[in-house]
Amino acid sequence: MIAIKKSDEDELTVAYKEIAIQKEENEKLLAALKIAKNELAFQIEEKGKRAEELSIANKELVFQNDEKEKRAAELTIANKELAFQNNEKEKRAAELTIANKELAFQNDEKEKRAAELTIANKELAFQNEEKEKRAAELGIANKELAFQNEEKEKRAAELIIANKELLAFTYISSHDLQEPLRKIQTFVTILLENENENLSESGKNNFQRMQLAAGRMQQLIDDLLAFSRISTTELTLEKTDLNKIIEEVKTELRDTIQEKQATIEATELCPANIIVFQFRQLMYNLISNALKFSNPAIPAHIIVKSRIVKVSKLNNENLSPEKNYCYITVKDNGIGFEPHFSERIFEVFQKLHGKDEYAGTGIGLAIVKKIAENHNGTITATSELNKGAQFDIYIPA
Repeated sequence: MIAIKKSDEDELTVAYKEIAIQKEENEKLLAALKIAKNELAFQIEEKGKRAEELSIANKELVFQNDEKEKRAAELTIANKELAFQNNEKEKRAAELTIANKELAFQNDEKEKRAAELTIANKELAFQNEEKEKRAAELGIANKELAFQNEEKEKRAAELIIANKELLAFTYISSHDLQEPLRKIQTFVTILLENENENLSESGKNNFQRMQLAAGRMQQLIDDLLAFSRISTTELTLEKTDLNKIIEEVKTELRDTIQEKQATIEATELCPANIIVFQFRQLMYNLISNALKFSNPAIPAHIIVKSRIVKVSKLNNENLSPEKNYCYITVKDNGIGFEPHFSERIFEVFQKLHGKDEYAGTGIGLAIVKKIAENHNGTITATSELNKGAQFDIYIPA
């Protein structure tokens, strides 16, 4: 037998105790391990259950998702259908709005037409009344025309008698009246020349006044003869350059033109169909008139122009519509006359001034008017006092 020392015994005791403790710990650990194993087995079992439940839940979720997708697809189809229906409704609403507007427009148009028809009916009724009035007026006018025709026939008969008397007067004027008048003028001239020293101043004045009166009488007879010849002359029209006429008149009036320091300006003159000697008389009378009634304070300035115009643009009842006319103007810067004398100055023996102011018989412009009428034309005058005068002549081109 092996002897064991006290110290070794103590160590062995300690070792046994440690082994015992470790054994106890191992048993506890084994028990804990068994518990853990059981717990793990329980958890694995629970996990299996949970996995199975999760599988079932996943299957349910997949099913529900499938259902949701079906519902979403159905909902999409339903939304599209609803959108289509809404679009159709909007179209129908828009069409209905347009139809309502069209209906409202048609109603407005119907009301307008009804109003227009009412107005047209009133206008028609008014026109019918006017037609009846015009018919009545036409009946009166026809009666008046018949009366005027009768009067014209009477005047025509009177004119024939007057023309015969005028021819007789022309013969007397050109022969019987002028012969004693020439003798008076001759004897007065002889007395003033041969008996001048034996006459008193009063006698000389009386003889001079007699001579002037005889001269005026001679001028009156000459003017009346000219007027009567114009009324009875046969018309022979010639295409004539008006510049030639103006130059001839200027030559005849040369002394008066120089005396008045006058300028006669003739520009843009077109050829005209005229009775040459008559138209020369017309221009002579107008230009000599302008010189006679010039403003003594300034040199006389006379402008003669002409151009072709369409009568439709003129407001003159004496001219034929739509016909071309040679339009001639004679304008001066003389003393003029008041506008209300514009027609009177063309009447025979009408004078705006006394014989002591301006010489003349008052027939010159009457001759001018007669010449214009002989050419199937007309003449008018416009003027203002102290602002010159203008004569407008229209003769067929």
